[in-house]
Parts: sequence; structure tokens; C-alpha cells
Amino acid sequence: MEFNIALLKGDGIGVEIVDSAVRVLEKTAGKFGHTFNFTAYPIGGCAINETGMPLPQETIDGCLAADCVLLGAVGGPEWDSLPSERRPEKALLGIRSALGLYTNLRPARLYSALRSASPLKDEIIGDGFDILIVRELTGGIYFGERGYREGKMGREAYDTEVYSTTEIDRIGRAAFEAAMKRSKKLCSVDKANVLETSILWRTIMHKISEEYPEVEYTDMYIDNAAMQIVRDPHQFDVIVTSNMFGDILSDESAQLTGSIGLLPSASLGASKRGLYEPVHGSAPDIAGQNKADPIAEILSGAMMLRYSLGLAKEADAIENAVDTVLNAGWRTADIMGNTDGKPLSCTEMTDKIIEVL
Repeated sequence: MEFNIALLKGDGIGVEIVDSAVRVLEKTAGKFGHTFNFTAYPIGGCAINETGMPLPQETIDGCLAADCVLLGAVGGPEWDSLPSERRPEKALLGIRSALGLYTNLRPARLYSALRSASPLKDEIIGDGFDILIVRELTGGIYFGERGYREGKMGREAYDTEVYSTTEIDRIGRAAFEAAMKRSKKLCSVDKANVLETSILWRTIMHKISEEYPEVEYTDMYIDNAAMQIVRDPHQFDVIVTSNMFGDILSDESAQLTGSIGLLPSASLGASKRGLYEPVHGSAPDIAGQNKADPIAEILSGAMMLRYSLGLAKEADAIENAVDTVLNAGWRTADIMGNTDGKPLSCTEMTDKIIEVL
């Protein structure tokens, strides 16, 4: 089978880790008899330098024409002084909106080989945990009206959160479907004791839950959820929540796995075309030094195969290769912990994964 994949390498370590993922995908394609055609497009800071805009129309058109999109990372201190509408991070919101991607899947799995890297106590970790956070991606406060005004206490800045019935309904159904494919357990996180948007959110989630009687459904306030993930992560399987709350909870749960450098994500919409990226950022402090951990990007590629291209066996092969390499004790610097030996470089870790494949 032949597929067209758009590459958005972006800034910082994005270039290195996307190149690593491409190598792994090419090895996988050869093993299973597929052809992956990769085309790179500028995004973020590098796009600003080339075109003056963080998200050129050429990039949007290229992504819309592709079967799926693999993204590295954007941003860096070079562009921090730019006005907010021209910052590299604006490109992330823009490309998600342009592709109609309203569902973000962020798994947080604790690998047994990295148990000691988790900041949680051993008795809390238990047999490990595997949480999937389903985050609404194109609505809420990140996309609401914003600006400045004069108030009673001087100049004010404001950001507005708005959620429609349609936005809540479609993310809710995506979460219930995800729960049906896992342990049939779903927790919806909101702030319905304070926010009108959360009251509507909870009302609609309850209505959807009536259509999924097999799913054990619960509600939880965001402040309690943030505490419970640290206190007892095993109680969660699938969590569904709003854009901002999902942003916070997914980073919190990611850190509990020992390193944010291991965690992939998928952004999906109504079609099979999705955007896949690591949870971590551009890490400009180590960019170009071949020190980056490529695993999150490689696993993002595996999610791409599974969710957009329907290649489950191929995705399993990549994920199993990562497991094997970690179980064998190979580590990049971010996950070395107290392990003896020299950490692998980005290319060396990629080599090990390809060897196992």
C-alpha cells in the first residue's frame, strides 16, 4: 500500500526526532511491503524566518492533500519577542483548526523498565498505569475572544471560554468510543460548580452516557482530578475534558511516567486524516546536539499507522520494538536515572529500535 505523509519538522529538536521517526517508518514500510511518500513543509519559527508567517498557506494545503501529518515541535527563544498572533505556537492552533482536528488522544503509560524513573512512590505505582486523556482541541478558552480593556482596577487582559453543544457532543462521543475499546471506564473532568461552560459540558456528557450503558461513567472536578492522578492513577482509564484542562492534566500525567520524552499524541477529526506529535516541546537548549529522545516521535508515528492508515500490525511492531529496547536497558540521557553506562544519542536510540524491527 502507498501513503502520502506530510512532515512538519518545525524548530529545535523537531528536525532530529522527525528524521528518526521517518527512518523507523521507512524500515517498517520495507518490512511490511508498503510505500510511504514523505513531503516536508515549514511550520513555526522556521516558517516565520522563511515566509514571515508561522503557518504558511503552502503548509496548510500540503497537509490537506496528505493522508496524515507527522509533526515535530515548534517554538524557541528566538521568537519570544514577537506579538502573540505571530508566535510559532500560533501555528499549532492554526493547523489543528485548518484540518478540523477536535479530538486529542494523549496516552500516559508507565513502562515497567522505567518504573524507577517515575516520581511516584513504589506503593502508589503498584502494577503500573495506562491512562488515555481525550482532550477537546479546537474550542474553549484557547480559541475564545481575547483582548485588553480598561477596568475598575486599571488595564485588564481577558480570555473568553465558549463551548457549543456540538463541540461537547462530538468530543464526548469520541471519548465514549475510546472507552469502549479499552476498559469501558470513563471519567469526565470539568468545573461545573463554578463555570457555565462546565455545566453545559456535564449535562451533555450525562446524556451521551445513556447511550453507552456498558461504560462506567463518572464526573470529577478539575482540582480533584489533578490531585487524584498523583494520589491514585490506577483509578483512571479514559479521561475526557476541555482544551485547557486537558492541556494541564496530560502534562501532569506525562511526568508521572518518568519522562515527557516518551509520550506521543494523536489529533483527530471527522476524517481519517490526523496529526501526530510528541507531547514534549522543542527543547532549544539541546537542539542540534543529537541528545534528543526520539521515542515519543517514533511512537507518534506508530499511532499514525494505527489511527489514520489502519496499519495495526505495523504499529504493534514499532511499539514492541520500543518496549524491547527499553527492557534491554538502553537509554537516552533524559531517562538514564541512576542507570550505569553512557546514554545513547538520538541517532543511536533510533538505530537500536530499527535493529529490533
